[in-house]
Amino acid sequence: MVLVVFGTGNAAAAVKEAAPNGFTIENEQVVAVDQATAWKALVEDVDRWWPKDHTWWGAESTLSIDARAGGCFCEIGRDGKQQAQHMTVSFVDPGKTLRLLGGLGPLQGMGLNGAMEFRLSAVKDGGTRIVLHYRAGGYTPDDLSKFAALVDKVQGLQLGGLADYLRRARDPAKAGSGK
Repeated sequence: MVLVVFGTGNAAAAVKEAAPNGFTIENEQVVAVDQATAWKALVEDVDRWWPKDHTWWGAESTLSIDARAGGCFCEIGRDGKQQAQHMTVSFVDPGKTLRLLGGLGPLQGMGLNGAMEFRLSAVKDGGTRIVLHYRAGGYTPDDLSKFAALVDKVQGLQLGGLADYLRRARDPAKAGSGK
C-alpha cells in the first residue's frame, strides 16, 4: 500500500509500506538554509522545534539529542526526575544523516522498534532537503498497518516543526511572531 499526500510549499508525506507487522513512512521538507544550519538546528535545537504536545511532559520538559553513536534522544521532565529515552543514536554523518533507533510514543510502550533517519541534502538553490524516514515494526497483537497514517501525520508535524523553526530563524520578522 502506498499513499502519497502533498502539502503546502515544499512538503511531501507518504506511507511507503504498511503491513500488520510494521510500516515505512517518509516525510520531506525543503528549507532555504544550508545543510550545516539545518544540521545544527536538528541536533542542537530539538527542544525549540519539536512539538511539545508530542512529548511526555509537555511545555515543562526539555528535549535533547546527543549526536554521537550511543547518544540519547532524551526528554527530562520539569523536576529532573521524570526522564524518557525516546531513541538511541546509532549513526551520525554530520550535515548529512542522523539515524536513531527505537519506538516513539505509544510504539515504545508496545515493545516495538524502529529506525528513524533524518537525511539532509543540498538543493540547487542553496537550500536543504530534509527527509524524515521511519520504519517501525515488531510483534504486537495489533495490526500495525492501522497506525501508519497516524504516525505519518505526527512525524509530518515534527518535521514541519523543524522546517518552520528554520524558516523563522531565516526571517527575523517572523522570529518573534511564532509563525
